[in-house]
Formats: sequence, C-alpha cells, structure tokens
Amino acid sequence: MKKDIYITDYNCVTPLGFNVNTNWNALLDGKSGVTLHQIIDHQESFYASMIDSEKLEEEFNKNFDQHSFTRLEKMLLLSLLPLIKNHSITEKTAFILSTTKGNISLLKDQPELPEGVYLSNLARKIADFFGFKTKPIVVSNACVSGVMAIAVAKNMIQTGKYSNAFVIAADEISEFVISGFNSFQAIGTEPCRPYDKNRTGINIGEAAAAVYITSDPSEHEKFKFKVLGDSAVNDANHISGPSRTGDGLYASIKNAMTEANVSSEQIHFISAHGTATLYNDEMEAIAFNRMELQHVPLNSMKGFYGHCLGASGLLESIISMESALHNTLIPSKNFREMGVSQPLNIIQKNQSANIRYILKTASGFGGCNAAIVLEKC
Repeated sequence: MKKDIYITDYNCVTPLGFNVNTNWNALLDGKSGVTLHQIIDHQESFYASMIDSEKLEEEFNKNFDQHSFTRLEKMLLLSLLPLIKNHSITEKTAFILSTTKGNISLLKDQPELPEGVYLSNLARKIADFFGFKTKPIVVSNACVSGVMAIAVAKNMIQTGKYSNAFVIAADEISEFVISGFNSFQAIGTEPCRPYDKNRTGINIGEAAAAVYITSDPSEHEKFKFKVLGDSAVNDANHISGPSRTGDGLYASIKNAMTEANVSSEQIHFISAHGTATLYNDEMEAIAFNRMELQHVPLNSMKGFYGHCLGASGLLESIISMESALHNTLIPSKNFREMGVSQPLNIIQKNQSANIRYILKTASGFGGCNAAIVLEKC
C-alpha cells in the first residue's frame, strides 16, 4: 500500500509580497502585479509582473548576511527560509528545484559560459547553503515544471528513498525570455485576459515559491493537503503549439483523477493554466469539457501574477490551497466575455465555497501537460 503524501507548509515571493499572507490579502483586494515595464533597452515597455528589485534587496538584507547571490538566487533563498526554520533536514530529505531558465541573465554580455548558468549548479548552491545532505534534483520541463516537481516529490517519497522533500521553484524576467516570447508574437499589448474574447496574449511574470512535502506530518501542522494523484503526458503536437484536441491535458487530468479515485462531480475547484493565448485557452476548454469538468469553478492566476514559467505551477498550487483554507474562490482577473468555444465556469468575483478537492493543471512548450489532485484534510 502506497504511503499518503502531504503538503504541510509553503511560502512565496512575488510582486504582490514576500510571504503568503501578504499575497493572499492582495488577491482578495483584486491587486495585480502586472504593469508596464521597460525590460529591453531602446524598446517599448511590456506589460509584465516584476518584483521590485530595491524591495527584494531590502528584504534579503534583513534575513541574510551574505551577498554573493544573483537576483534569482535571492528570490529562492527568501522563499525557502521560513520552511527551513520550521522543518528539519535529514539524510532522507530531498531537495527539488523547478525552473525553466534559472540564472539565464548571467549570459548577458559574457564572452564565456558562466558556471552559475547551469541549472544543476544553481540547485547545488541553494542546497549547500541550507545544508541539504542529498543530491539536488532539477525539474525543468517548460511551464509544467512546478506541477511536475510536486509529483516528483510525491513519487520519490512513496518509493521509500526519501521521507520528505523541500520543493522550490523560481524564474525571473529577462531580456532572453521576453525576446523569445515576443518572437512568437505572444506578448500581450495589455494586461492579460485568460479565456476572454478580447485577450491579446500573455504577460510574463516572475516569482519564487517553496513547499514542504512529507509522508509523516506532525500533529502540530497548521494544515495538511494530501497529494492524491498526479500525471504528466506529452501530446507531441508541436514545439510550441498545444494539441488542438487537448489530448495531452485530457490524458493528464484523467490519469491524475483516476489515481486519486475522485470523480468529476467531486472536484470543487480548478486552478488552470490559462495563459491568455488563443490556442492554449481553447485547448484547455476542450480538455476540461472532455472530462465533464465544465461546471467546476475555474480560474487562472495569470491576470494577477503573469506567467511565471517554471514557478507558475508551484505558486498557483499554493494559492489554490490558500483558497481552500479560507473557503474563498478568487476570480480569474480581467475576464469579461467568453472567448473559447466550449463552456467553462470562470470565477468572476470573490465568492465563498467549501473546497475539499482541487485540480491543478499546467501545459507548456514541447507538448507537455501535467495535473495533480489535492485534498484538504
């Protein structure tokens, strides 16, 4: 019989705040981190969700004495610190990093490849700082990385190799990332509107997030969420475009719900990917309808945080758990008029709800799709 796996602690660092409570209160008030930023010299400003560097530096200096860290590393350290204070690190504690680009900013104006740009070196630097004893694990699979990292932790703990895991995720806005998405003509000309008829594209965001996952929660935990099921499926459709029939996402959701032994009628809330691009939003709507989930309250957090790449899945999982703890559904910001061909129950205002079972989904470049089912205990 497989061990039950629980998330019992988490934290995040975003443009809306440097802890979960600050973020939650900002979301309740409808605040968004998305605003105009000048990211590439001599080019027009983009709508993006970016952490204030001065505030980040100030917060970092309050908590750390060392300064030999990149901006991204400081985000990671701040997100993980409260969890380290609350939980012990042993020889059976896993360290898992989710990111898509890591320290990609180090490449700018460098004639040679810096060591810090390798994702394995980034993971090792953070793990060594906090004294982890096991070899760090990197999950880097486009924009499903954050959701997959939870699944990797769950499955590795169930094998018995580890008893618990710290999962962290981060990506930052960089000229490299903006240029890449701009080449697809996917950058929105206004704050993004997932699933909305008048959406113009995505907003890039940045964040760091951390969760603690264990098979042996203490009696004193403030909350527990059981990771009931997970799945990752690649639809192998295109290097950047998702399957038009939603095959990969449909299969991921079906597998995760089958393992969780949860029916479509039992899901109380869907934290969807919702990038506000034409093909992604349409594909998700088709997949949710194929699973008969079209009546389940659903939101995308991209209107608040932008698309945080490898951090998005972990950050949005944290916010979904906060929603369950507060029995409150947060709206899909900027949604006004349905812009997909299939019906969806898009949340449009803060509303009370009894949330026990959560479905979290993500999709990304290369045809990757992932889903997890969480249960509030």
